[in-house]
Amino acid sequence: MAVGALCKEGHPRAAARLVERCRREGEASPDERTYNMLLDGWSGARRLDKVRKLWLEMRQAGVRPTVVSYGTLIKALCLMQQPDQAACLLDEMRGDGIDANLLTCNPIVNALAHAGRFRDAYKLLEKFPLYGVAPNISTFNSLVLGYCKYGDLAGASGVLKAMLGRGILPTAKTYNYFFIFFAKTGNVELGMNLYSKMLNNGYAPDQITYNLLIKLLSEANRVELVVQMIKEMKANGFESDLATSTMLVHLLCRTHRFEEACAEFEDMFRRGLVPQYITYRMLMKELKRLGSVELVDKLTDLMRSVPHSTKLPGSYREKDGDDAKAKRKLILEKAQAVSNVLKECKDPKELHKLKDDEETDVQLADRLVTSIRKRVYGGVSRTLP
Repeated sequence: MAVGALCKEGHPRAAARLVERCRREGEASPDERTYNMLLDGWSGARRLDKVRKLWLEMRQAGVRPTVVSYGTLIKALCLMQQPDQAACLLDEMRGDGIDANLLTCNPIVNALAHAGRFRDAYKLLEKFPLYGVAPNISTFNSLVLGYCKYGDLAGASGVLKAMLGRGILPTAKTYNYFFIFFAKTGNVELGMNLYSKMLNNGYAPDQITYNLLIKLLSEANRVELVVQMIKEMKANGFESDLATSTMLVHLLCRTHRFEEACAEFEDMFRRGLVPQYITYRMLMKELKRLGSVELVDKLTDLMRSVPHSTKLPGSYREKDGDDAKAKRKLILEKAQAVSNVLKECKDPKELHKLKDDEETDVQLADRLVTSIRKRVYGGVSRTLP
């Protein structure tokens, strides 16, 4: 149990040491269950070298791998983008008399699709009956995701038709891969058409579907459609989360609908959401520009009423001015000068002789640097930070 817990917490090295210690103390040698836990631990840590070493050790110890063992090794190989080696293990399993299953086959299809190798993915699908396996919704979702990743909507639509032909119904997750692509490319028309088809065919959107569509519409500044989408989302039992509300506030500000933006900002607090600091800063900037003192005070009081971070994303931080750049340059010059002084004065005794009472090495170096800089700049000492 301790080995499994350590591996799940991301400490496979500690788990391996525990197994080795138990072995040295004369306890029973690791069985296939213990090996499986260690394999999973190293796989999660993306240490394929450790996984392979452990696999060899397991074989040499005479411990017969199970379907779980093979599944773990296949997952590790696929994570490390080595689906061809993973596919070879399916044939090795047959040689060991172990039946493959979807947990051993689907990761390979997913890895091949992720790499854009759709022809190879379909070749593997053709071999599924040989392994006694039938593709399921996860198999087809991997293909849809791959095609959408590479912008091949025709290929993704073909997978959708193939699913329906097999009697496998798409889920919201299947459609979300299309919406991710539309959100990235900003194609509002295709996104809304697919959304309409999805509803007409009786498939229910989920929270992610609505978030992706709201993102798509927000970036296109389609305020009315965003408001409509939020209403539909709430009618279907999904409340606006932080991401949705943030997109709406930013959109309302971009379209100069500041009163509505403030109303949504206030409503976030009512629903137990703390707005991001960047949203607050943006809203404050616009309200101050408009001279809306009352709203500024009101929203400021709301932000003060809850704990919140004041950190801004790097892309929103104000760019450093010339003073900040000059200050950084002086700090680097000072650090280099201090380093040079300390290097030149290699004898600690000599360094000690130069010190004033209670002066540290760095303080001494700083004083010497100041003296050097005075000489370099003709008696003018530039202020160091």
